[in-house]
Amino acid sequence: MRRTVRTAVEKKKGEPIYPYMTTRAFSKIAILILVLLLTLSAMQSAGAQVTTVLKGRPIIRISEGGTERVPESLSRETAVNLECVISRIGENYYRASRENKPMIRIEAGAFITFVSVDGAGYVRMIAPGEKKAVSLMGDTEAKFDYVEHLLIGLKSVTYYGTLR
Repeated sequence: MRRTVRTAVEKKKGEPIYPYMTTRAFSKIAILILVLLLTLSAMQSAGAQVTTVLKGRPIIRISEGGTERVPESLSRETAVNLECVISRIGENYYRASRENKPMIRIEAGAFITFVSVDGAGYVRMIAPGEKKAVSLMGDTEAKFDYVEHLLIGLKSVTYYGTLR
């Protein structure tokens, strides 16, 4: 006995797509699955709001190794390409300007420090509303809003900059 296989388009209305399911039942299940997927997608995107918590542009770069230290004032053109950006997604922080590396936020006094979980560095900024008080500490705190410290092997690069 040879059986002819027809596609869902070729089948007549109400004829089973599978021996145990009618076209109408199949359509209802497909719509239900689609609605569930859209609902889950909307719930995930609502909880995953991206917020920029720090966006700064460096003014000075200091490269250091065990035997040398090279401070350098950065041109505007160079600084634009070295901006520091930290984003918050849900309750997690990421260094958006450095491959979205995860970071841990630590708040202490007038400073907020974001530490890379892979040990590659940190970013410290003056907490919002604390600039005036912190400026009394010295010229560095008066001139800059954040410091970004990167470790590359046993060498380091430090950027001092202002918030945008």
